Amino acid sequence: MPKGLFALALAAFGIGLTEFGIVGLLPSISSEFNVTEQVAGYLVSGYAVSVAVGAILLTLMMLKLERKNALTILTGFFIIGNVTSALSSNYEMLLVGRIIAALCHGAFFSIGAVVASDMVEKNKKGAAISLMFAGLTISNVVGVPLGTFVGINFGWRVIFWVLSIIGVLCAIGIQTLIPKMGSNKNTNIREEVKVFSRYQVWISALLSVLSFSGVIGGFTYIAFTLTQVSGFSSQNIPWLLVLFGVGTFIGNIYGGKLADKSLNKYLFFTLLLLAIVMGGFSIVASSKLFSVICLLLMGALGLATAPGLQVRMMKFASDAPTVASGTNIAAFNIGNALGAYLCGYALSNGYGFSSPLMVGALLSLLASSVVILGSYHKNKKTVIA
Repeated sequence: MPKGLFALALAAFGIGLTEFGIVGLLPSISSEFNVTEQVAGYLVSGYAVSVAVGAILLTLMMLKLERKNALTILTGFFIIGNVTSALSSNYEMLLVGRIIAALCHGAFFSIGAVVASDMVEKNKKGAAISLMFAGLTISNVVGVPLGTFVGINFGWRVIFWVLSIIGVLCAIGIQTLIPKMGSNKNTNIREEVKVFSRYQVWISALLSVLSFSGVIGGFTYIAFTLTQVSGFSSQNIPWLLVLFGVGTFIGNIYGGKLADKSLNKYLFFTLLLLAIVMGGFSIVASSKLFSVICLLLMGALGLATAPGLQVRMMKFASDAPTVASGTNIAAFNIGNALGAYLCGYALSNGYGFSSPLMVGALLSLLASSVVILGSYHKNKKTVIA
């Protein structure tokens, strides 16, 4: 495999760590800046909203740039945002840093996937894209727990300095290891955006929003649930997040295989099971043993939907793959923001530290009903197939 793929994988690792590495550190940040749990959660939801904006607007703005240069510019957003976060003296400055860093997220993955596939032969394109996205998966399994451990023991600002260094290394790697490539100068942006007139594209987007709002909403405040309800110490949080990361890794692998067999049925039952697991988790959260089991299952079921959601969007917008990819990334992150807001609202209004899990369960249940809605419109009858 070309060495440039490893630069892309490192960038994917850094982006994944930037998005969710802060989850285990929210209690520390909340305490230092004297803000509520809900307000601290805006550091996740604000990031997600910025990703959603960047995923569509920056992707379209950079379609006609030489791809290597476009990736370097996007990495610049990543570096500036994380340096700003590391230097933040108040909550507002930290939030601004998060928003700047998030702008690169969606566009980087959209353009990076094209670059990765163009660097290899036709029969290796899938493997090349998988290698790039492996960085994102590794960040969930290893990076987020490790980042939480470092943040708790050495201060949360250290994580943002580490991310800034990763960004610099990525920029150097992109410039030195990735060959100059073409752009999409002949792309007709007006033709691509016409996919938004399709009912099933909007159903796919809504499904992605609700699916991720459920699992990420509950996950955003999981450190509060595990410490305040389950009775774990803050020192245990990094290792508990490893379980969630392992679950996402397993779910992502098997979710793709199941999606190929029966897309609607797999999405419906996965989301239904996720709702049951998260609802059950909210009830048994006082038990350390059951919390550990539910955390693993929550990660597996939550991310098992990701391949199918991507497949569904691409199926109904196959003639505009760049816009489709950006739209789905935007939908994922609108879901992240919505879930973090709703779950934070329940938490801040006195419904208890397990309430984010129950809200997440209801959102997942709603998502499963959207699968039925999409199937009904397509087949003129309610079918889960």
